[in-house]
This record gives sequence, C-alpha cells and structure tokens, in this order.
Amino acid sequence: MSQRAEERNRLTVGVVGTGYVGLTSAACLAHLGHRVTGVDIDAGKVAALSRGEIPIAEPGLGTLVADGLAEGRLAFATDLAALSRADVVMLCVPTPTGQDGTSDLRAFDAAVEALARVLSPGCVVAVKSTVPVGTTTRTEVTLGRPAVNNPEFLREGHAAYDFLNPDRIVIGASDHAAADRVATLYEGLSAPVVRTDPASSELAKYASNAFLAVKVSYVNVLAELCERLGADIADVAKAMRLDPRIGSAFLSPGPGWGGSCLPKDTRALLRAAGEAGVDFSVLADAMAANHHQHERVVEKVRQAVTGSPDGSLEGLRLGLLGLAFKAGTDDVRESPALAVATRLAECGAVLTGYDPGLGRADRTGGVVQLVDDVTLVAKDAAGLVLLTEWPEFRDLDWAHLADLTDRATIVDTRNLLDPDELAAAGFVYCGLGR
Repeated sequence: MSQRAEERNRLTVGVVGTGYVGLTSAACLAHLGHRVTGVDIDAGKVAALSRGEIPIAEPGLGTLVADGLAEGRLAFATDLAALSRADVVMLCVPTPTGQDGTSDLRAFDAAVEALARVLSPGCVVAVKSTVPVGTTTRTEVTLGRPAVNNPEFLREGHAAYDFLNPDRIVIGASDHAAADRVATLYEGLSAPVVRTDPASSELAKYASNAFLAVKVSYVNVLAELCERLGADIADVAKAMRLDPRIGSAFLSPGPGWGGSCLPKDTRALLRAAGEAGVDFSVLADAMAANHHQHERVVEKVRQAVTGSPDGSLEGLRLGLLGLAFKAGTDDVRESPALAVATRLAECGAVLTGYDPGLGRADRTGGVVQLVDDVTLVAKDAAGLVLLTEWPEFRDLDWAHLADLTDRATIVDTRNLLDPDELAAAGFVYCGLGR
C-alpha cells in the first residue's frame, strides 16, 4: 500500500474512558497512525495523562503514550464535544459485575446518551467494554446509528503487546460498512479477523474468559488429586501440554484465579445462562472450586507451620511473597493472593507482605503490612507463603532468608521455586500437587 493510501486509512478516533482498556487502546491506535483523543470525566487524570503520566503499571504503555503525545497523534480531554469530528468512537467504560452476575451499565448508558448528542452523522461507535449480550443492539437504538461490538482480549502485564500482536480481532456488527470502518483501525496487524453478529461477539468475550477459569479450576482440583494419589502435578501437566487439543497455557496450579476480568465475566455468563434457562453447572462448579482453592491453601499453610491440620494460627507471624493477582501487574482486584491473606488474617495470623509491583502502597485494606524489603517479610516469620509468581522470587538469597525466619518453612502456591534448591538453603518446602 502506498504512503498516500495509508494516510487515507488513518482515522480520527475517540476513546471514551481511559482506564486499563481505554488507555491501552488509545495509545496503541495512535501508535498505528490514527489521530486519537481519549476522554475521561476525571479532570485530574486527564491532566496527568496529558503530561505523559500513566496511573497503571503496564510494560511499554508509558512509552506509547509519550510517543503519541510528542508526535501529536494522541490527546486527552474531559469533554465529549472533542469527539464531534471522530470517524470512530470506542466505548471503554467500566461495566462492573455484582456478585449475582448483574452488570452495572449506568456509566455505559450515560456515555451512550451523551454521545448521541455530539457525534457527527457518519461516526461509527465501537463497543469495547465487556457488555451483556444484546447491549450493542440496544446501543444502536439509542444512538440511531450502527454500532459495532469489538471486544478486547488483553492480558494485564502484556496489554500493549497483546493489542499490537493480537491472536484474533472480533468484530460483531449488523452493518457491513460499520464493520469495515472498525476493521480499518487494525490495518497492518497480522491476525485473523472474525466477523460475526453483535450477540456472538459479545458472548465470545465471556466464553473465552470463562473457559480459562474452568481450565484453571480443573488443574487446581487435579493438583489436589495428585497429592492424594502420590502423583506430581508438574509431570501430569507436562504430559497434558503435549496434546495440541489441550494446549500449554493455564495448566499450572495456584491459589486460584482472579483479577479484573475472569471473576466478573464468569458471574455474568452464569447469570446469562440462568436467564436463558440453560444449565451451566460446569461453570458454577469451577467457580465453587476456585473458592475452595483459597481454603485449601490456608489449610496447607496451617499444616506447614503448625504441623497439624487443626493447629492454631493465632498470633503467628507469616511472610507473604506477592499480593497482586498475577505477576507483572499492580492489580489486586479480586486477587486470589489477597483472598488467601484475608482468610489467614481471619485465622489470627499476623501478616507482612512484599510485592515488587506494589511497594509499600497499602491496597490490601489493612489486612497485610506491606514492606519494600523482602528481608523484612522473612524476619522472625513462622513461615513464608509465595502467592504470586514474580520471576524475581527465584533469585532471592534463600539461605539468608532461612536464617532470618523463626521457622524456615515455605508454602509455594505457584510451584515457582526449585524444591531441591530451597531444601539446600535450609527450608522445609511445600508446593501444590506434589
């Protein structure tokens, strides 16, 4: 394609909402050459973003924002009127889900109603927020124009990379011209484009995350079975990964699944199934298994540090390694590590925690005393519990940490560490499924 043709395909894009998905989308679309304005109602946040200050820990995102600002392709505003000349507007508004699976669409609906008053006649609205099936069609009615569902499949800690190197681009639309406009946003990216109706696109997002949740719950239950039968989950999973029908990802045991997406999307999908009269017990069982996993980890910690499944944790000092829901992020939303910490605290344990992504910023609600020096976690601890799979934990001076602890015991809920190395350092090692 000639440079002139490429320039014709560069669009003026508005992104409503500059949270995790919105900011990543805005920065990456600017990187692809589009002219992008991100709009947020938080004036302080918009001012900070305009200075290149980003509020989330995401590799590469800060550089993309800085480059977009410097090159004049990226801007931020508080007024939707800034999008009056946009070719495409992406809705990236939060749609939180309650414990019963009900999605809170108040902010989403308010944004749609406000956009209806400012958009130019030819502008196409793309719904990137995760929304219940039927929402995009309802949005078309409110706007009086075609809308497209364009779900995101971004992994926290890899969001910018995933946007620019997608494994698929899903476009759900009833209007072919509107779908073509949204597809233009991704020109130059090498990925299959799945074009479908809005309902299928909306359901695909929920279905993908729910399947991953089921897979993690499956391997966690399998790890418990390995312990009972004298098998090793590492070897079992290795054999499973070699089957291309199963795949290699999400086959490592852990303290459970969490974060900003899997919990809310599984709840929403289960509710949608119930409302449609479909028995989705396999998903309900996976959710129940996830809650059980938190309790199972607490039981393993109790056994490891007291020598008894009924031993008391009252007053015992425990050191926690990792509190984010996964490595590479500072996100503690529905973190399984934090869920385990909360249960340990309820059992009377005194908790000190270290997480490379959190520093000393207390985002645990006071459940854990956070420190920025890993040796303070180990000092005089009755045991250590590794809860988040930060790679740098492998390289800690474990012999020194063993000397600092009151009882050199560690429960590795991610099977991240080498049991032989920990034993050589003086630790009593306890993993999952081993």
